[in-house]
Amino acid sequence: MSQDRRPEPDPPPVYVFPSALGWVAVQWHERQLCALAFGWSSGAEAAGAVEDLACVPVSGWHDIGQNPNAAGDPVRRFAKRIQAYAAGRRDDFLDVPVALDETSVFRRGVLEECRRIPYGQTLSYGELAAKAGFSGAARAVGTVMAGNPVPLVIPCHRVVGSTGALRGYSGAGGVAMKQRLLELEAAIHDARTGPIKRSTPST
Repeated sequence: MSQDRRPEPDPPPVYVFPSALGWVAVQWHERQLCALAFGWSSGAEAAGAVEDLACVPVSGWHDIGQNPNAAGDPVRRFAKRIQAYAAGRRDDFLDVPVALDETSVFRRGVLEECRRIPYGQTLSYGELAAKAGFSGAARAVGTVMAGNPVPLVIPCHRVVGSTGALRGYSGAGGVAMKQRLLELEAAIHDARTGPIKRSTPST
């Protein structure tokens, strides 16, 4: 006698909401954040961007700016934190669970070390490689940063060239958005002089 199979759960949806940094889209799976995109001019664009980063197939998207009840409490709380960060409130997001299980040792090590870069500070690609235990792998670190599935939470915008040049940024808005984030955190960069460190503590 055959046993009935349990139906497979529906793929998790994407949730979108507006912020001072443009529209944001997030995907949560098994109580972990697995994809985030921001800086888009509409919820639909943000949702489309996050599909390329999603850890599991996407089953559609919901605008929780219009309908907050479409998402559970963890997603709503996280959305409020992102909106507050975008408006200038300091947040390191270190307590946010991120899905990094299905990735290589190198990639996970680099992403986890990047996550430790403090708000308002920066590291070069080479410095990040060394801190992660992979000295000399600056170019490979750049590739990992370009594929970061959860920017802001893993702050790849805080990784810069050895001279302070901003180099690339794969999110919406490119290098201009990277500059904007560093200015927001008072880690302003100049290609000639490098970072201008925060001189007063954030409140």
